[in-house]
Amino acid sequence: MDINSDVGELNNLLADNTYEKLMDHVDSVNIACGGHAGDETMMAAMINIAIAKNVNIGAHPSYPDKENFGRNEMDIDSNELLDVVRDQVQLLVDIAENNGGHVSHVKPHGALYNTAAHNEVIAQSIGEAIIQVDPSLKVMGLAGSGMISCFDELGLETISESFADRAYENDGSLRERKHDDALITDPIKAA
Repeated sequence: MDINSDVGELNNLLADNTYEKLMDHVDSVNIACGGHAGDETMMAAMINIAIAKNVNIGAHPSYPDKENFGRNEMDIDSNELLDVVRDQVQLLVDIAENNGGHVSHVKPHGALYNTAAHNEVIAQSIGEAIIQVDPSLKVMGLAGSGMISCFDELGLETISESFADRAYENDGSLRERKHDDALITDPIKAA
């Protein structure tokens, strides 16, 4: 089991050392690449903490949607989406290399992740973007979803993910955050 967390999304969590403390308890981090949150300074800070803590570094690309934190699905051409995802992942790869680190995986964020789970065109664009950056990058997606199948077909190594802190629908998809019971905040229930 690999416990992962999304990081680099909130500046106050860097300032109060929350990210540093968090990385004592995870195996991998997914670093925001500027689409929904984060900037080059934050990315470098997250990479350096991950290196110091011996935590796997992952890219966390999203729709270009800082206004809505990448939580809204966007009507974006598949070629434009490929460019957006590729550029975000490439930026993190470059920053990691400049800081002595290595990006091991990619995990799409928010609406991009949720849409790719059931939309093959979106998943295909994400997969092709990853291949253009580095076909050896692993890609993380919702266990049992269409995105995992699509990434497998593209020849990418996949990581099937499940969430301890999220509710699921009967079809295996994540319950939308607009529902009061979408997030599991009780540690006993999450375990």
